[in-house]
Amino acid sequence: MGCCCSKRGGSGGAVRSQTEMSTQNGGKVGGRSLSIARTMTQPSINIEKGATKISGNGLALAGAAIEQDAAYWEWHIHQVPEGTKVSFGVAHKKDRNFYNELDKNNEDSPEHNGRSMMKEIEVKNEDTVGVAVQQSDLPMVQFLLNGEPLHELAINRFRGMVYPSVYLPELEEKLQIQLEMNENGFRQMSPHARFGPVIVARGLI
Repeated sequence: MGCCCSKRGGSGGAVRSQTEMSTQNGGKVGGRSLSIARTMTQPSINIEKGATKISGNGLALAGAAIEQDAAYWEWHIHQVPEGTKVSFGVAHKKDRNFYNELDKNNEDSPEHNGRSMMKEIEVKNEDTVGVAVQQSDLPMVQFLLNGEPLHELAINRFRGMVYPSVYLPELEEKLQIQLEMNENGFRQMSPHARFGPVIVARGLI
């Protein structure tokens, strides 16, 4: 755990701000966690096993925003019908109003359904999909399948605060995958040493 403190003078006295970091899987800081966020996830998604394993269909977001310059996380495929394509990437913050409007309008374009910064990848049982995000210089989202980079799928530009996200398609058979944001649980190496596990940051005033 690292911390940074600063003081600022003024007529009301000194103001102290502190930032705390946590990389514990499933740990919470300021209401945000390294797991799937129920409040930002489509109701048709089932969340289980410490809020990291999901099934069902729809959009799911992790509770921690990407606030560092470079971050890496994985999705572990546990159960999937042959030939299934799942969308991985990042998304802006979502809430219940977003999903209510989505149901009403029945929009399926990436610009409206939250998948504009996500890419489809065909997966099979026991696959590992890695996602690497860099924000300094040229913002980019990179994808890896079982450690092999998928250069053609890279997203070269994005704006705003983003969260790890996944979209499960509607299938007759069960589809189950697990989010892994704990470095100890990674199956593969990140594309570069600068891509570390997601850090949850909180400012205290």
